[in-house]
Amino acid sequence: MEWSQILADPSLRDLPYKIETNGYGQIVMSPASNSHGDRQVAIATLLGRLLPEGRAMVECSIGTPSGVKVPDVAWRSRAFLDAHTGEDPYSRAPEVCVEVLSPSNTTQEIDEKRRLYFEAGALEVWLCSADGEMAYYGPAGRLERSGLAPDAPASITLD
Repeated sequence: MEWSQILADPSLRDLPYKIETNGYGQIVMSPASNSHGDRQVAIATLLGRLLPEGRAMVECSIGTPSGVKVPDVAWRSRAFLDAHTGEDPYSRAPEVCVEVLSPSNTTQEIDEKRRLYFEAGALEVWLCSADGEMAYYGPAGRLERSGLAPDAPASITLD
């Protein structure tokens, strides 16, 4: 199934699940908790504050060789936004892609998404654990801190 068909399908609107596709065009849905959504908003707000020269968003669709992947949060520079206006899904990954981990995520799944985001052009991938601990990655592996947003915290707390 093509991404445009998924977006146009009224039966797939307002589902309490994140929708992606696999390499065969099949729909893959993942449930998300309220705390998951809270962390998405907290990280998007943080990215907007730390990197004001671009724009953060939640649920960003990216076309990859293994289907459409949807990082929980992404940050896009002005140059990225100008180059990819109107694309849905994006043909390249934004500079920062963030996954908020859920109990249903496997290490293999997250490693694969990280690889796909980097292959699609991401500069960094951030992972937020279920308890808010942050891990930052560049194409060569784990980073001590984000190179794009060095003041990004070690953890995301929800008040």
